Order: sequence, then structure tokens, then C-alpha cells
Amino acid sequence: MDPQVLSSQNSIFVVFLASFLIWFMFAGLLTLWVIDGRIKKEQVLHALLAAVLAWVAAMMLKSLLPQSRPFSLNGFSPLTFITPSVNSSFPSAHSAVAFGVAVSVWLHNRKVGIWFIVAAAFVGLGRIASNVHFYADVVGGAMIGVFIAYIIKRLHLHKMLG
Repeated sequence: MDPQVLSSQNSIFVVFLASFLIWFMFAGLLTLWVIDGRIKKEQVLHALLAAVLAWVAAMMLKSLLPQSRPFSLNGFSPLTFITPSVNSSFPSAHSAVAFGVAVSVWLHNRKVGIWFIVAAAFVGLGRIASNVHFYADVVGGAMIGVFIAYIIKRLHLHKMLG
């Protein structure tokens, strides 16, 4: 096989992992919502709340701790659908959101949740392979998502709301 074709296919795969896989995770949440049952709806609401809070926390940290992204330091182009800002590397908001969603699902249903955790790990790896985050950015984002998911589960917000 031609090395350029192989490189192009790899680039498309990396762009998918870095930019689009997270949206498939949200589609998975929609599927869980449609499946009847109070537990499934609670699971989805927890995951969505975790996603929002993880995103907010990551964005706050980004503004407090501006860090250059790998592509701005090494001169290679980022392999993402949209080019991110140059000084907002730490933490990875994509990883924070993906792990917030994944751990929320996993805390409710281990069999389904493991698939979400695998997807979240691939989102993080995609962010590294796409040249927009360092390993520490992804680990930091993942830690934010995991922490927020556990807090939301411990608070049992549905009991507080109704």
C-alpha cells in the first residue's frame, strides 16, 4: 500500500478520535435515555451534568494556567477538525468531558460503562496523537472528569430535585 494513502488514513482516524468520537459518546447517552427506565434516565442526567461541570472546571483551569499546545511548540499542524487556541493546553477539556460522561455511566452500569471508558481513553489518545495535548493535559482532564462524576454520584442529585 502507498505510504501516503496509509498516512492519510491514519490522519483521518486521528481526526475522528480527537474531534468526533466524543459526539458518538453523547449519541450513546441518547440511546441510554431512550431505553426505558428511571435508572437509565438518572444515569444520563448524571453524565450530562458531569460533562457540563467537567467542561466548566477545565475551562477555568485553562484560563488560570495558560500553557502552549504541542503544535505551537513543535511546528506540526494539529490533526483536529477545528484548530484550537494556542495557549489552552492544560487540562484537556475533551478528556474531562469524556471521562466525566464515561465514569458516570460506569458508576451506574459497569457493563455499558466500560465501553464508554474505552471510548474516553481513545478520545484522550486522539487528543495526544492529533498534536493538541500533552499526556499531562489528558491525565489532568481525565482526573477532573472522574472526580466530578464521583461527586455527582455521591450527591444523588435526583433525590435533591424531587
